[in-house]
Amino acid sequence: MNRRDFLNLLGASTFTMGMTLPEYEWGNEAKANRRKKNNIDLNKLPDWKGFNLLNKFQPYRQSAYDEKDFEMMAEWGFNFARLPLSYWCWSKETDWYSVDEKVLKDIDRAAELGKQYKIHINLNFHRAPGYCINKDDSQPVTTNLFEDEAPLEACAFHWKLFAERYKEYSNKDVSFNLINEAPSIEAEKYDKVARRLISAIRDVDSDRLIFVDGKDVGTQPLMTITDIPGIIQSGRGYQPFLLTHLRASWAGGWSAIQEYPIEKVTWPFEFDGKIHDKDFLREASVNTWKPWTEAGGKVHIGEMGCHNFTPHATVIAWLDDLLSVFAEQGWGWSLWNLSGSFGIMDSGRKDVKYEDYKGHKLDRQMLEVLKKHL
Repeated sequence: MNRRDFLNLLGASTFTMGMTLPEYEWGNEAKANRRKKNNIDLNKLPDWKGFNLLNKFQPYRQSAYDEKDFEMMAEWGFNFARLPLSYWCWSKETDWYSVDEKVLKDIDRAAELGKQYKIHINLNFHRAPGYCINKDDSQPVTTNLFEDEAPLEACAFHWKLFAERYKEYSNKDVSFNLINEAPSIEAEKYDKVARRLISAIRDVDSDRLIFVDGKDVGTQPLMTITDIPGIIQSGRGYQPFLLTHLRASWAGGWSAIQEYPIEKVTWPFEFDGKIHDKDFLREASVNTWKPWTEAGGKVHIGEMGCHNFTPHATVIAWLDDLLSVFAEQGWGWSLWNLSGSFGIMDSGRKDVKYEDYKGHKLDRQMLEVLKKHL
């Protein structure tokens, strides 16, 4: 089936979010039957909860995925790992079509570890040709994924490469997350990119489960894709932003992030004449998704958490309320990150009594809050 036929099929589809992903008449019948048995029914979406693993997040500090991380996540009862990937880890800004097979084998290893430890692997292009939410001044991006054809074609090439690589994995084991946090642009522009990438994937792997980050940096549903089956939209748990990104050097643009008194950041949090509490979390992180969920769409929270300058007691109270709100909706989630400034290990917080745990500094209190909501 070519791209035109695929897009015609999408246009003719009804909104079947409650159905298992469609089994098109492509490929070997035995493989199709096996895949169908292992498929995901979005009416009975697994309760996927876990962490973002950042081993391939930055090419300058990339590392192999560590089996110990999977062991610990499984031991604690988590079953989901989102892998934010920079394509610069295996390719180049100056040569989009170059591929380092060694790096891709590292990602293959993560997929195999996921199967071994029964942890679903969600592969996300955090940096794609022509776009990343995080700037890198040392290697500026001069093209625009949402405006220019060349980076879009290159991004489709890389997703097709991944589709070929993982087409024998069931949707219970591996899913794809197209682009991390698309910018605040017209829905039609994002829709064009999303459909092109979905087409690239499903021309190869017709029923692959695909996550689409919400528009406006993952905060609002992209409603133009309700006709595409087998889609989960990925949301965020970063509200209120001043609380979650206090002193984050990369946040920029808002002086309060760097200047607001740390000791005044409590939960509930009163700021600028407004009370931020559990009701606020429902309004800011749940109600925005109602148009999508009322149409039958499913949501998973791909990222959430607080930077390590937010007082620990505030983080714990806020996180408990946030996860309670997500539990009301039956939504899964993944913390940014497992290890690092938002995580439960080696976070560098100065107001935590850490536990020495398998070579790490473990924030046991935060871990217990997460486990409370499994």
